Amino acid sequence: MTRADLDKKPAEVRAMFDDVARRYDLTNDVLSLGQDRRWRTQVLDAVDPSPGERVLDLAAGTGTSSQPFRDRGAEVFPCDFSVGMLQVGKKNLPHLPFSAGDGTQLPFADDTFDAVTISFGLRNIVDPDAGLREMLRVTRPGGRLVVCEFSSPTWAPFREVYIEYLMKALPSIARAVSSSPDAYVYLAESIRAWPNQPGLAARIAAAGWTAPEWRNLTGGIVALHRATA
Repeated sequence: MTRADLDKKPAEVRAMFDDVARRYDLTNDVLSLGQDRRWRTQVLDAVDPSPGERVLDLAAGTGTSSQPFRDRGAEVFPCDFSVGMLQVGKKNLPHLPFSAGDGTQLPFADDTFDAVTISFGLRNIVDPDAGLREMLRVTRPGGRLVVCEFSSPTWAPFREVYIEYLMKALPSIARAVSSSPDAYVYLAESIRAWPNQPGLAARIAAAGWTAPEWRNLTGGIVALHRATA
């Protein structure tokens, strides 16, 4: 895959997610060996929503990550740029207020939310730094940000095994379970090119968020970053 392949235009990335929507949750479960469920629980605990709080779940996909916030009593707003994802989500979870939105131009007013969270979607925003600034715009002063994203394993030998899995095993497994396996070649490359934990924390701070910090999950395969508006 070339650099041009990785630097896909927004419409191409959107179409890619539309294509994988039908079996997206199943594919994620298989590829993560079930870890995605644990990661969602960690995100929920990090956001720690109180009843009545307004939570924006950005890159919510089919809404699988959004329902737990509602179960905790929060008013959750699932938002995604993929209409295909939203259609699957609305069919399965019709009670959730799904909305279509570009991460760099969110369809919400300033200071709307008590918390904003995005899981495995920041690296797919065409301009992640602009996305982080836009998330800050819609978060009330003192509100919180939780970003769950693939990162860099902390143990060097495991990091080598992980990269091997990303580049070889992941696309092969995706071919067996995904409705659009070629998309996972792009996803593997985007994970490999993504900044490590300190690098993402620096970008969050540069976007205007206060006191960014992170916690590694699954040996650093995933990192949970938190910050305050």
